[in-house]
Amino acid sequence: MKTNYLLLIAILVFISGIIFLFKDDIFYKKDIEVKSNINFYDIKIDSLSNGPLDLKKFKNRVILVVNVASKCGFTGQYKDLETLYKKYKSKGFIILGVPSNDFAGQEPGTAKEIQSFCQLNYGVSFPMTQKVIINKAQQHELYNFLRESNPKYRGTIKWNFTKFLIDKNGMVVDRFSPITNPMSQKIIKSIEKLL
Repeated sequence: MKTNYLLLIAILVFISGIIFLFKDDIFYKKDIEVKSNINFYDIKIDSLSNGPLDLKKFKNRVILVVNVASKCGFTGQYKDLETLYKKYKSKGFIILGVPSNDFAGQEPGTAKEIQSFCQLNYGVSFPMTQKVIINKAQQHELYNFLRESNPKYRGTIKWNFTKFLIDKNGMVVDRFSPITNPMSQKIIKSIEKLL
């Protein structure tokens, strides 16, 4: 009897988590000032090593922007992100990893700790930015751009490893949920169409 009760609780927690991840809420939207005239290449952001990261050097490239975290159930996607990056980087493809601690405190580390974790565990060689705020009022302008520049892909970021695809002109052209694996045919076809 006790085992059935615990199983029921576990199932309810799991279902609640799924609903939380994918419900169409706008919980933080009212706190965010929307800036619709942002240009991707003009956004100011630092790299994980704290120096400025000039997004202009990514012009005429296809970019997959992913909010990442080291202690998430999806953290294993780092491996597939690196595989995807290596497969297409010679054709003008970039992955931009953006650490954030917004979701259940799953990226608590310092820049040095994050960098070390990514390199030692997954051999990450794609560019990584500083840790940023994604959904709240202090939202980084990169996420204001990703969330608001294309009405088709608007909305709150639900969890770590949400992916935005940017074309060679710096426009958001697709968005993928955290559960969509980086090596899925859905993502690969979208990238190949743009390269």
